[in-house]
Amino acid sequence: MHDQDNSSGQDAALWALRFISGKYQGGEFPLRPNREIIIGRSSDLDMVLVEDMVSRKHAKIATNEKNITIQDLGSTNGTFVNGEKIRSVELKDGDRILIGTSIIKLVGLNGEVSANNLSETEARSKMQVDATRRPPSRTMSGSIEEIPLPDLIQLLSTSRKSGVLVLRSDLGTGRIYFRTGQIYFASIDESFDVSPRKAMYRMLSWTAGFFELEAPDERTVLEEIQESTEALLMEGMRQMDELKVIGEKLPAPSSVIALPRPLEAKLRDLKPDELDLFQLALAGGTLQSLFDRSRLPDLETAEALKQLIEKGYLQAS
Repeated sequence: MHDQDNSSGQDAALWALRFISGKYQGGEFPLRPNREIIIGRSSDLDMVLVEDMVSRKHAKIATNEKNITIQDLGSTNGTFVNGEKIRSVELKDGDRILIGTSIIKLVGLNGEVSANNLSETEARSKMQVDATRRPPSRTMSGSIEEIPLPDLIQLLSTSRKSGVLVLRSDLGTGRIYFRTGQIYFASIDESFDVSPRKAMYRMLSWTAGFFELEAPDERTVLEEIQESTEALLMEGMRQMDELKVIGEKLPAPSSVIALPRPLEAKLRDLKPDELDLFQLALAGGTLQSLFDRSRLPDLETAEALKQLIEKGYLQAS
């Protein structure tokens, strides 16, 4: 092993590997200058990750006074940094590493004492003890605050994971279905009023809550998403950014939308998409219900609703 513990003086740890998902979630491993840390399943290594998807010698992290690098050691399932499969790469503050089902974040300690006070041997022992105290789990789980959903989806896609990513937040319970890294279905609160693509785009904006990758669901779905996961992410992020701007000009989602009486604006002046939304509004309901029932993506629905309200076809109360 490469363990040469010295937790005092100039050899104090300035960085740590923080486990934000997986069996060792909450664990922290100090990184001191001028070390080589071997990560793998073998019990005689510096950092031992006991799980099937981790190779006996999986990866190596090397530190010096100026930088930190990670190198894959020919592992079976690969080493990923920020969603990219790597051979060797320099790590930066905040980078996320995926090894097996563990997502590990490189963090600067900035005077923190949690990992800084532990030697590498002590940190290794503490990780193993803490892992045995948790309920046994082979799934990937964690907090959306720790790893934003777009980053998590990129990791699952690049590492070709299969399963159902379950998201639990104040906004509902979302499910994103993966097949060897490809998203093929998505839902929120198991509602079929919202299309899979629209549900997927909405979940990208969730910034709080918890995630867990559950076993694959073999049920047949009527409408599979065909776009690549990369294309979905790019389009979803574009829509999310533009929707934030338009959303500020719309009433609250809980506002009741109705027709003004009398209706003075002329229906013949409406564009087809605007007319479709106007007809949906005839049934009454909230702004959010119009978004849910609209056949259009949320961004196009928002643009059309903004026009209908500004031109006097609809009003909020």
